[in-house]
Amino acid sequence: MRPLFHPKLVNDPFGDPGLYVDCLFEKRALMFDLGDIRKLAPRKILRLSHIFVSHTHMDHFMGFDWLLRILLGREKVVHLYGPARFLEQVEHKLAAYTWNLVANYSTDFTLVVTEVQQEGLARTARFRCKTGFRRETEEDLSVVDGILIDEEMFRVRCILLDHKTPCLGFALEEKAHINIWKNYLAEMGLPTGPWLSELRQAVLRGEPDNSLFRVWWKENQQIRELHLSLGQLKSRILRIVPGQKISYITDLIYQPENVRKVVELVRGSDLLFIEAGFLQQDAGHAAARYHLTARQAGELAKTAAARNVVPFHFSPCYSGRETLLRDELAEYGPISPDVRPVSDASSHACMPTEP
Repeated sequence: MRPLFHPKLVNDPFGDPGLYVDCLFEKRALMFDLGDIRKLAPRKILRLSHIFVSHTHMDHFMGFDWLLRILLGREKVVHLYGPARFLEQVEHKLAAYTWNLVANYSTDFTLVVTEVQQEGLARTARFRCKTGFRRETEEDLSVVDGILIDEEMFRVRCILLDHKTPCLGFALEEKAHINIWKNYLAEMGLPTGPWLSELRQAVLRGEPDNSLFRVWWKENQQIRELHLSLGQLKSRILRIVPGQKISYITDLIYQPENVRKVVELVRGSDLLFIEAGFLQQDAGHAAARYHLTARQAGELAKTAAARNVVPFHFSPCYSGRETLLRDELAEYGPISPDVRPVSDASSHACMPTEP
């Protein structure tokens, strides 16, 4: 079964945070955090439709300028989400440049920026290239159950966390995963084609089984079609299973309210990307910097019953000894197979610094 989402960290665990999620079948991608993204090929950046920023410390947001450089001059709309003051921060970044020539552009690249001001309340505005990226069409939004976007195929939820500054955690939830049984499709004498995507969408919309669905294809330069019940198609050619859930958690202190929110958001995640910056023996340094230890990350993953975990955002003081962090997390939670710990004999102490 081919998953809809293909997530990959942009940098190694010691590099700037950034999770790139390719969306199969949709010819687009999502991004969580926007640190140094220069490793991303321009063609990948051009696929981005929505970017979710946890907070605007430099290592989480410095890639904004590179994003702008690649997308400028394109006819494209990109949605950005961040915590309180995000609108002001994006506005100031845009105001730092001179836009005297953009009025002559044939395209109008647009940023739609939303800041989550507090639980349940957000504010959005647009910044258009042709107007020199002035703030426009500002309005308040309600955020119900933390849902930032809710599309036919998936939704993205957020929570507000304490990093001594507002910080967002995210969960990307596929509503259902629908595969096509091509052998049964052939048995029914039905061709492949765009109608299969339309069928997926009809199922995800919850249309009734007794409704008629149009199956169509091109044959000899003509459109052929027939109508079958949605229930018949679902039972014969579709396999419907629970969708993927990918969560992204970084930069928070280990305290009861943060723990409660994280566990509730990421519960049952198929893949949990979570910071694990320090060893438990250095928990005091982690707390002073409002970060998690590897053990704390593992405990969160275990409590939330996350199926696989990818740790990242390691403090540079563990350079060359990252398996110590992975091993500590693995004692309390499952490590994703693609980042399975390996043997590391080094065990010297360090004085952690801010990741």
